[in-house]
Amino acid sequence: MKQPETTFETMNSLGRSRIPFLFVIDFECAQPLVLPFLKAEENGIFFNVRGRSNINEKNVVNYIPLQFDRFPVDFSIYTSAFNLVKKEIRFGNSYLLNLTFRTPISINRSLEEIFHLSQAPYKLLFRDEFTVFSPECFIKIENNIIRSFPMKGTIDAGLDNAAALLLADHKELAEHNTIVDLIRNDLSMVATEVKVNRFRYLDEIKTNRRHLLQASSEISGKLKDNWRDEIGTLIETLLPAGSISGAPKKKTVELIKKAEISERGFYTGIFGIFDGESLDSGVMIRFIEKQHGQLFFRSGGGITVNSIAINEYNEMIDKVYVPFV
Repeated sequence: MKQPETTFETMNSLGRSRIPFLFVIDFECAQPLVLPFLKAEENGIFFNVRGRSNINEKNVVNYIPLQFDRFPVDFSIYTSAFNLVKKEIRFGNSYLLNLTFRTPISINRSLEEIFHLSQAPYKLLFRDEFTVFSPECFIKIENNIIRSFPMKGTIDAGLDNAAALLLADHKELAEHNTIVDLIRNDLSMVATEVKVNRFRYLDEIKTNRRHLLQASSEISGKLKDNWRDEIGTLIETLLPAGSISGAPKKKTVELIKKAEISERGFYTGIFGIFDGESLDSGVMIRFIEKQHGQLFFRSGGGITVNSIAINEYNEMIDKVYVPFV
């Protein structure tokens, strides 16, 4: 009896036929989803990828003052996980691990309203289960060129000399170097002529609490002409995203399962669209999910040998925001 296609095999089939589709893949790859555009809407899944959307976004009236409260995990709980990670790093089992927690939040906006109001290049509304407003690209493919834009390093843009402080931070530089090297290695598994085009450029993100500066790099490589025929295999090879797992990737993912309280699910997975010719996708960070009527914001940061617990804890909390006022 013939076995049913896996999600990634389905992506290969759709790619060979040049049929546009949406893909949403969880961190553990336990419940990946791929749907033609029309089926996505029928399933209550809506996206906006750099202005390309399957929905006419509503002009949501935002007259009611925003109420947004967050209730982060106790520092002692965070410290316990942090110390476990630092111990593994000292043993040489990881060089960088992205440690994440979920934060209960209270907000006077629905998931649908957050989706429509948010300003971000990668937005997703997944039924009434979660919404994403991510600033981070996973991979983008155009004209046989694959690009990745790992994001590592965050600072309050309101600080004096914020850009200089971020770029001069030795811990942040080491973390960024590690991820750039990891992504170069990842892209080399599917592409040739891999190179770093831009290193540690800064973007500003406007939020309801403060503006943030975030550092990214651009890495590219050249694909074979038939990459669309193997689009699912290509993506499966690159998962999980290096910027939200760590290095070395396989061992670090094992350590994440030990350190974090629960499975990530769709948080820090990826989603994107294939339009029949090109592909664009984002990492599912800046993520709000609903469980039993309670909203949770998922966030985290990279832990290295030079990390200080209170600084990492505060960075995790700083990333709990919505990108609108």
